[in-house]
Amino acid sequence: MTLSPPRFNPYVEQISPPPVPAVQAWGRAYAGDKGPLIDLSQAVPGYPAHPHMLELLGEMASSLAYTGYGPIEGDPVLRKTYAAHVSQVYDAPLLPENIHVTSGCNQAFICAAMTVAGAGDTVLMTEPFYFNHETTLAMLGIRTRFVACAPERGFLPRVEDIAAALTPQVKALALVSPNNPTGAVYPADLLEEIFTLCKARGVWLILDETYRDFLPVAGEAPHGLFRQSGWEDGFVSLYSFSKSFCIPGHRLGAISAGPAFIAQVAKIMDNLQICAPRSAQAAVAKALPLLADWREANRVEILRRGDALKAVMAKLPQWQLAAVGAYFAFVRHPLAGTPSAIVAEALAKTCGVSCIPGGYFGAGQDDYLRFAFANADVEGIGRLEARLAGFSL
Repeated sequence: MTLSPPRFNPYVEQISPPPVPAVQAWGRAYAGDKGPLIDLSQAVPGYPAHPHMLELLGEMASSLAYTGYGPIEGDPVLRKTYAAHVSQVYDAPLLPENIHVTSGCNQAFICAAMTVAGAGDTVLMTEPFYFNHETTLAMLGIRTRFVACAPERGFLPRVEDIAAALTPQVKALALVSPNNPTGAVYPADLLEEIFTLCKARGVWLILDETYRDFLPVAGEAPHGLFRQSGWEDGFVSLYSFSKSFCIPGHRLGAISAGPAFIAQVAKIMDNLQICAPRSAQAAVAKALPLLADWREANRVEILRRGDALKAVMAKLPQWQLAAVGAYFAFVRHPLAGTPSAIVAEALAKTCGVSCIPGGYFGAGQDDYLRFAFANADVEGIGRLEARLAGFSL
């Protein structure tokens, strides 16, 4: 008797392999004849962590105090420090009970999604979408619906389109602002209008704010949702320490939500990881107030890089800068109708420009490429002009 081989989980088997390694392989195939590779692919800080940050990480990693398990919700010192930070940023009173520390923002999204939806439920997303959000939901058997964000609207959704898409099966709306992949920043009044709609429909609003420390204006709250009455019963904010402190390898993120939501997340985290990396938690708790000026200088530097990209693209009429903000630009390439993966692969291999195909962010995005311009310095961004001007298949 011949037995059938064991099967893989169909929810996992159906999704594509991780896209970033494939894109990085194209960059490694570049011969270097046009100069150094300009890597605009994965969103990683294009400058090192502050020396004091590294000192703190080393000090905490060598301490026996952080070699054991910690509280599932996160170490009290970081929860308290981050709650105070969020309170200051949004001019709203948050407490440690509102904070759950996670191992990166992708894990924060997994926890948030599992808290509000299960297999067969639906989560509404905007398109173009962040691919890790879409694949996370697919792995969990959670269905997705999409609201199109048109380029002529700066890739911002229309509230009436969201309202039409909020069917009874939808448990949550997931947004990203500043947006990945487009860089679009959602205005505060738009977010408040969307949240009012979600509350009226009994739908959670999950807002990924990974790139909030790189907004164009300093000192202004990104939105007023934490000041809304009853926000704890419908709003969840996600954050990453990786970009602000240049420590993506240490995997540290956070969820800000109501205490009842945090209690549900703790059940999930106890099975995912038990607790986020503890030495990184201790280091960030100290660095958060100490390195405020350094983080502000980084925000200004990222703005310089964005301006440098705008200047380059203005000289390339065949390439269209469709949206730009925070870490990203969404660029319409000149080869309309050509799959974006083919364009991106050729750019990497022949011109030494590595970027993510727009098609990875939704079926209707093949005319675009995502440039993570924060990865490159102003000089490197300046070299884009000659390479893009001379590009052809």
